[in-house]
Amino acid sequence: MIVKSYLEYARGERALSPWLLLTPLGWIAGALVEIRNFAYDHGIAKSLACPVPLVSVGNLTLGGTNKTPFVEMVALEFARRGIPTGVVSRGYKGKARTPELVNRLSAGAFAGDEPLLLHHRLGGLPVAVANERNEGVTLLRDTEGVELVVADDAFQHRKMRRDADIVLVDALCPWGNGRLFPAGLLREKPKALERAHLVVITKADQVIPSRLEELKREISAIVGRDRVFCSRLVLDRWERWEGEWKGEPGLQMAGLPVLAFSAIGNPASFRRSLEQQGVRIEREIRFRDHHRFSCKDMETLVAEAGRLKAAALVCSEKDIFNLPPGWVPPIPLVVPRVKTEIVGEAGRFWEALRDVLRPRIAVASNGYGEDAIGVILAEKLRKALPKAEILAFPLVGAGKPYSESGFPVVSPLAETPSGGIVKYNVSDLIRDLRFGLAKIIIEQLKSWKKLRHRVLRVFCVGDVYLALQALWGQGGPPLLIATAKTAYIAGHWGIERFVLRHRVEKVWARDEETARELLRSGVQARFEGNPIMDLAGSKGTEAIDWPGTGEDRILLLPGSRRRAYSDFSLLLETADLISRKRDCRFLAVLAPTIDRGELVSRSAGWRHSPSEQENLTNGRTKIFLFDGDLSAAAKNADLVIGLGGTANQLCAGLGIPVLSVEEKGKLVQKRILQDAERLVPRSPEALAEAALEILETPELRSHMSRTGILRLGAPGALDEVVRFAVKDCGLGLREKLYSRLCVPNEGGKIP
Repeated sequence: MIVKSYLEYARGERALSPWLLLTPLGWIAGALVEIRNFAYDHGIAKSLACPVPLVSVGNLTLGGTNKTPFVEMVALEFARRGIPTGVVSRGYKGKARTPELVNRLSAGAFAGDEPLLLHHRLGGLPVAVANERNEGVTLLRDTEGVELVVADDAFQHRKMRRDADIVLVDALCPWGNGRLFPAGLLREKPKALERAHLVVITKADQVIPSRLEELKREISAIVGRDRVFCSRLVLDRWERWEGEWKGEPGLQMAGLPVLAFSAIGNPASFRRSLEQQGVRIEREIRFRDHHRFSCKDMETLVAEAGRLKAAALVCSEKDIFNLPPGWVPPIPLVVPRVKTEIVGEAGRFWEALRDVLRPRIAVASNGYGEDAIGVILAEKLRKALPKAEILAFPLVGAGKPYSESGFPVVSPLAETPSGGIVKYNVSDLIRDLRFGLAKIIIEQLKSWKKLRHRVLRVFCVGDVYLALQALWGQGGPPLLIATAKTAYIAGHWGIERFVLRHRVEKVWARDEETARELLRSGVQARFEGNPIMDLAGSKGTEAIDWPGTGEDRILLLPGSRRRAYSDFSLLLETADLISRKRDCRFLAVLAPTIDRGELVSRSAGWRHSPSEQENLTNGRTKIFLFDGDLSAAAKNADLVIGLGGTANQLCAGLGIPVLSVEEKGKLVQKRILQDAERLVPRSPEALAEAALEILETPELRSHMSRTGILRLGAPGALDEVVRFAVKDCGLGLREKLYSRLCVPNEGGKIP
C-alpha cells in the first residue's frame, strides 16, 4: 500500500498526499542536478570521449518508458546493416561489479534483468554490464570488436560522451507530478531535453490524439519539431515459459481469463497493452520494479490463479529473468513478445539518426598565424575524413582563410584594434575593452554553447586561453596544438599546466623541450614536429619565379593585423632606400586578412599598376604584390623584412634571414629565433642599413639561416594530429559508420 500510495503521488494521479512532505527534498535534488549539469556543460566535471560511436537511449523519469525494446530495435537495425554492434548497460540490481559480458558471467552471478533480456532478444549481439559504462564500451571493443555501441539508460551518465542521445518520453506519464525524485519521478527537468538529439514519445497509441499533439508541442518548444517522433509497442507473438521458452505458433490469448503480474516501471501500461489484445484479466498483481520473485511469491500467484480459475499466468518478458532459478510453472505461463515500432515517420527517424551520427569536428584558432595553421589542419582532416563536417571557430577576425577554403565559420566576427595581441601592452588591452572585447567574448561563448553536444572533437590551434574557452563553452576536453608558448621563452605557467593536465585530452608542443617540460607536469604531451613549419608545405607548391630583375630577392611582410596598413609605408620607404644602393627585387606578400584596395590607397607617393604582375612604384623602386602561399614565395628569398609573427618564424625555419623592428612582441619572439632574426630601431634608415649588411656579408647570412632551421625544426605535427584523430579518437570509425549508413539499402530503414 505504501508503494502504491507513493507511485500515485509521484505520477501525478493524486495531488494531495502525505508524500508532499518530500517536496523540499525534490528542490534539493533539483539544485544538485543543476550544479552537476553546469559542471559538465562547462568542463568543470570531466567527460570521457568514447573510442567507438555510441548511441544512448535514455529518459528523464524513473523507469517505464520502454527503453529495453527500443534499445533492441536500434541495435538490431545497425547489426542488420552489417555493423558490428554491442550493447552496454549498468545492470540495475545486478551483482557484477566489474565489466562483464552477459554470456560470460560466472555461475551464480547476475547481470540484472534488462541486460539478460537484451542478451536473449539480440540474437547473439554482445551485451556488457558495467557500473562505469565507458569500461563496458572498452570491453566490447577489445574483446568483441564492435564498431558501434548502444548504451541502455545513459542520458544522465554524463561522464561518457555520446555521438547520439535518444530520449524516450512516456506519453501516458511524461513528467509524473513534475517534481524530481524523491518528490516525483523526474531525474531531470524537461528542459534537459535540450541535450537530446532525438526525442521519441513512447506508447503513443495509448493516449488520445489531442493529448499526443499537446505533448508534441510541449517537447517541440524545447528541441524543435523535426527532432520529435512517436513509437508504440506491437505484439510480435505469444510464447510459453516452461523453465525455457516454448514456441507455440498461432497461440492466441484473446478472451482467455488470466492472472497478470509484473515488476516493471509502468504496470498500468502493461495492463493496457494486454487489454488491447483482448486478454480477460481476472486479477492483476503488481510488484515494485525489478522485484526478484521468490518461490513463495510464485506459489501465491499459482494458488490465486487456481482460485480464479484462470487459464494462465501472464507477465512481461523482463519478469521472466527475475523468476526463481530453476522454477518451472505448474500451470501455463504465457508472455507477450513485443517489439518497438516508430509510428508514421520511421524513414524520417532513421534519416535523422544517420545525420546525427555524421562526424562533426571544430577547428579553433586565436590569431591570424594560427588561422593559417588551422586551415591546413582542417584541409588535412577533410582529406582523411571526407564525409565529416568540419567547422571553423577563429577567435580573431572574420575567419576569411577558413571560409575561402570552404569551411563554415561558426564564431562571431571579432575585429579588435589590437588584432588579438594584448599580452605585450596594457594600452592595447584597454583599447580592446573600450572597443567591446567583453561583448565579443560573451558572443563567442554563446556560439560555443550552440556546438555543445553537437561536435565530437575540438582541435585548438593556439594557447591555453583558447583551450579554456572551448572547454568552458562546449564542455568536452579539447585537443591543443600549442603554437604560442615554448620552453625557449618562459614555458607554461603552473595554472596553465594544471589545465592542460586535467582538462585537455592531448597537447602537441611546438618543440621537444616544451614537450618534455609538459610531460614532467603530467600533461599528455608529445612533439611530432613544429606546426608552424607545416605551413611550408601547405599547398604542395614549388618555389615561385619572382617577377622583375635584380640580384637580391627581398620579401616584405607587412603582417596580418590592422596595423599592417600603417606599417606598410615603413616597408616601402625601407625598400626605396635599399634599392638606391643595391640591385634588388622586392615582393610583398599580403595576408588573406588584408584588404588590397585599402593598402594601396594608403600608400601615398606610390602608383598602383594592376597588371598581370601587380606592383606599386614610385618611379624608382618597384614593389610586386603577391597574395599566394607564403612558403612558395619565401623559398627563393635572400632576406625577409617582416613585421609579422608566425610568418617571420616560418621564413626563419625555411632558412631565410629575418629582419624586423625592436618592439616587445618581437623581443619575445627573438628568444625563440635567436640569431636567425635581427632587430633594429623602427625606422627606414635602420632597417635599410641592417638589410644591406646582411646581404653583403655571406657568413652572417649563412649563420642566420642555419640558426633558423635549427630553432624552428621540422614539420610533421599536423599529420600526427590527423593520425591521432582518425585512429585514437575513433573518427575514422565514425567516418566508416556514416559512409555505410549513407549507402542505399533495399528494404532497409536507414537510407
